[in-house]
Amino acid sequence: MSETSEKYYYTVGLEVHAELKTNTKMFCSCKNDPDEEKPNINICPVCMAHPGALPVINKKAIEHVIKVGLAIDGSVADFTEFDRKNYFYPDIPKGYQISQYKFPIVSSGHLADFAITRVHLEEDTANNKHFGSDPAGGGASFSLVDFNRAGVPLMELVTEAHTFKSVEETAKAASKFAKEYQLLLWYLGVSEANMEKGEMRVEANVSLSSDPKKLGTKVEVKNLNSFRSVERAIKYELERMQELLDDGKGAEIIQETRGWDENKQSTFSQRSKESSEDYRYFPDPDLPKMKLHEAFDLEAMKQALPELPVAKRARYEKGFGIKAEDIEVYINDPVLGSWFEGVAGILRDKDKAKIASNFVTSDYLGIKKSNEEAKLPSVENFAELVTIFSEGKISSRATKDILGRIVVNDESPKKIAEENNLFQTSDEGVLKEIVEKIITENPDVVSVYKSGKENAIMSLVGKIIKESNGSANPQVVIKLLKEKLARP
Repeated sequence: MSETSEKYYYTVGLEVHAELKTNTKMFCSCKNDPDEEKPNINICPVCMAHPGALPVINKKAIEHVIKVGLAIDGSVADFTEFDRKNYFYPDIPKGYQISQYKFPIVSSGHLADFAITRVHLEEDTANNKHFGSDPAGGGASFSLVDFNRAGVPLMELVTEAHTFKSVEETAKAASKFAKEYQLLLWYLGVSEANMEKGEMRVEANVSLSSDPKKLGTKVEVKNLNSFRSVERAIKYELERMQELLDDGKGAEIIQETRGWDENKQSTFSQRSKESSEDYRYFPDPDLPKMKLHEAFDLEAMKQALPELPVAKRARYEKGFGIKAEDIEVYINDPVLGSWFEGVAGILRDKDKAKIASNFVTSDYLGIKKSNEEAKLPSVENFAELVTIFSEGKISSRATKDILGRIVVNDESPKKIAEENNLFQTSDEGVLKEIVEKIITENPDVVSVYKSGKENAIMSLVGKIIKESNGSANPQVVIKLLKEKLARP
């Protein structure tokens, strides 16, 4: 693929579908269970579109969409309604999908540097499953339809198109948005948004143009089921479009829908892109109109929103002064974040909080990855460990060894240090004898140090610590060495 060209402007807009976490489906009382493995278990005449079956709106799903709208500072509609979106696929039993067109529940808003166009609610489709292989055509030999997913409440968020100056920047911005949106859904508790299970699906509308005031021909890329796929697919497609325009043979970009092939790491043509007119939208006559400002107390709902990722990042940065990478660890794992806040609350010191965070992200998470028995110790014991380390009472090595013990058997770090003789010796009277002994035994190193190579002193420090069985405080040792070696 070609490199980014300075003569183009790269544009991306995203459509993100998320299955909502409700007990029942969008328009019937069937169970909404994404983990059901047996096909066609959670179905009824409504979601199977039997004649005469009438839909009933799931109020909890409406409430979830409103929460998202409030969290992104969007405008929640007073009047809204459902429409019929007509198209004919095997996974749409009615021959139309109940969706929203002119009157979405939420309009405007912003998230992760993207302006939001709308957030609306619809029903999910059934799931096509393909089996075997056709020797003649190379595809599946037959397909079946699982209707468990048909009718599950599906929230669609559409962003405004955002233009960037490079392919790389465009792809990374889209991936960042998808990650932030998933986080938001988790914090609000409205969706599990598991991309591997298909509970969150991203589609990207991309184009490029040599004129920053005009958009190029739009191509929609589907089948993006991971953040890595979002980034790679957008990058591939923009570079493919750029090559078409640069080849000098008059090739044109076609407005179409393309899929992403994870194995080949490339996009492929699926069908020509439909317009809204192709779907022949019209209001669903079986469902009532809704006045949301009367049905919901929006102010109370806004006050009840949890602390969101953006606010939590700012609070962690101001309150604890820890690294941005560490903050993201706690943002993505709220349980770990809450525990860390408890530790920091006991320490009541930014410098100690930074030390604590370094041990969490660099050491605890590493131990947890390799040891299934590892779990978070009590905030009191972890804070005690950080305190005795920051006060110079135990070495970094001893701290890590004690941490490895308290994540399996939660006990006092002080007690472990005492029982295993891990407390550092800072008594200058005791250490002076060892310092003088090591200096006498290592005249060559002393000579190198006195010649101007100050790093040579660390060789002496290591020998003194070893001589003291690891109990010597390195800072005190360095101080004593410098004093002794400075004398004529």
